[in-house]
Amino acid sequence: MEHEAWHILIVEDDLRLAELTRDYLEGNGLRVAIEADGARAAARIIKEQPALVVLDLMLPGEDGLAICRKVRGAYDGPILMLTARTDDMDQVLGLEMGADDYVCKPVRPRVLLARIRALLRRSEGPESSAAPAQRRLEFGALVVDSAMREAWLREQSIELTSAEFDLLWLLAANAGRILSREEIFTALRGIEYDGQDRSIDVRISRIRPKIGDDPVHPRLIKTVRSKGYLFVREAAEGLK
Repeated sequence: MEHEAWHILIVEDDLRLAELTRDYLEGNGLRVAIEADGARAAARIIKEQPALVVLDLMLPGEDGLAICRKVRGAYDGPILMLTARTDDMDQVLGLEMGADDYVCKPVRPRVLLARIRALLRRSEGPESSAAPAQRRLEFGALVVDSAMREAWLREQSIELTSAEFDLLWLLAANAGRILSREEIFTALRGIEYDGQDRSIDVRISRIRPKIGDDPVHPRLIKTVRSKGYLFVREAAEGLK
């Protein structure tokens, strides 16, 4: 997919900011539409299925968290959330509602463009150290397919956001090897880990129950203290 074909929807009630952002993104080869009303945003996202949504957290009518939660069952494209607050809880809640990434306001256009491009590249196919020809990984009742960007547990499709799928694939493709947060962060977001971002931890906690892991005493995706995360092949292959 070429950059020119990527359709971005900005959901933002500050029209001056939205228009300036649109002009910058369109100047860099993206097609951009704006929706200022939170109450209309969910229906428009589901109907138009844009390549990516830039979603402001604070909106009139319906806030970004509610919109994110509402569309996630019918829209699997990347959602980049904008938050005017640096409160950690806002960012964690956004990720738990299904956002793929977040940027704090005031937004620097160059940073926003870089995040958008990284999310769009990820949505086309995850990067990992698995062999290029390896497109499907099977562990007992758990199957992860990078070509279809889908996963199944006991032949039932698992509902994963784009970011959650990428993280699951990265871990599964490196089964038996501890991946540090730094490695994961760099592989999935293309930027260095700042030591404080909690998005990886939040996504791990969301993925575990979806793949049949115990959130309290995980066996499939283990937290290795001070080192990172480990996908345990033997435990996954034992899934019935």
